[in-house]
Amino acid sequence: MNGQNFKKKVDQLWRELTTAVDQINRSNNEIVMRAEEILMETDSSIRQLKDILRQYKFPDWSEEIYFFKNTKPKFVSIYIYYSKVLSIEASKPYADPEALRSYYENERAQLLYFYNEQRDFISYYRRKSSYLDKKYFVRFKFDFKLKLSPELYSYDEEFSTSHDHIVSQIMANDLLDQYLTDKIDSKDSKENSFENSKNLEWTAPKVALVELLYALHQTKCFNGGHSDLAEIFRWAENSLNINLGNYHKTLSEIRLRKTERTKFLSLLQHNFDQYLNDLDF
Repeated sequence: MNGQNFKKKVDQLWRELTTAVDQINRSNNEIVMRAEEILMETDSSIRQLKDILRQYKFPDWSEEIYFFKNTKPKFVSIYIYYSKVLSIEASKPYADPEALRSYYENERAQLLYFYNEQRDFISYYRRKSSYLDKKYFVRFKFDFKLKLSPELYSYDEEFSTSHDHIVSQIMANDLLDQYLTDKIDSKDSKENSFENSKNLEWTAPKVALVELLYALHQTKCFNGGHSDLAEIFRWAENSLNINLGNYHKTLSEIRLRKTERTKFLSLLQHNFDQYLNDLDF
């Protein structure tokens, strides 16, 4: 397998996983059931990722480092995140809102242990440093003078480096911190913060919004290009109080257009150009 095919297969696997996760989260099932279903999907994806890697040999260290510093942790972080969400939600007490808030605050406080335990590496990772990448993200390069995960002895050495799992934990815990923060914040305080804002309603066709959101995603307009497509669509649906349905199917319909495929984007450009021209007179 060459590098282009390897990347294509990994990217396709990631798209399939994020699509599956998004569809599961759109269901009306309780979070415990959704988390269980997502864990099964993610486990399958990670196993497939492992099989793909077995068929490929990295041509140099830089590509191997990128895979174990960026690619694999994306997949594993989803598994870790939903494992923790499942544990938290399945164990939460049936109690009044104040007691539940205390429960979530306690869970959030436990994240501090991980951040304190791994603070040196977290600093290295968040600063996007690279001078130790060969030690951290190349297989068979474990340096026992470094601070290693206690579970390292059981790792698959063909599919693991000394620190890729810690990157996965950082990504998962960042998501979990936001999840718990949302649980802790009272519904009333959220409603009050928006009570004076005017609700906006999307009145153009839904397909137009899908076209726009895909274009914004491809142009890396959100979070420096690090936002998932599903995350962008959830934000738009929540902000505009709209259900865009199966937007992947809508994209397929856009692709099948006989004439101009980006009709809405062309309309936006035309109207804005016309507006600027009118201002010139």
